[in-house]
Amino acid sequence: MRDDYDFSGGVKNPYAAQLKKQVTINLDVDTVDYFKAQAEKTGIPYQKLINFYLADCVRQKRELVWM
Repeated sequence: MRDDYDFSGGVKNPYAAQLKKQVTINLDVDTVDYFKAQAEKTGIPYQKLINFYLADCVRQKRELVWM
């Protein structure tokens, strides 16, 4: 192992902006079943589909409409 390393030619991690944060969330059974059914059709894991949907809400700046 060296005493010193030269990182002057290093490149920033291009995936750093895409990092995920693990959370615990309680969802209705019907909601989970819906996304699991969509996952079956698309071949995309249901948790990733939920994340895609929520990320789209953020991009579109959707406001919550409470019923």
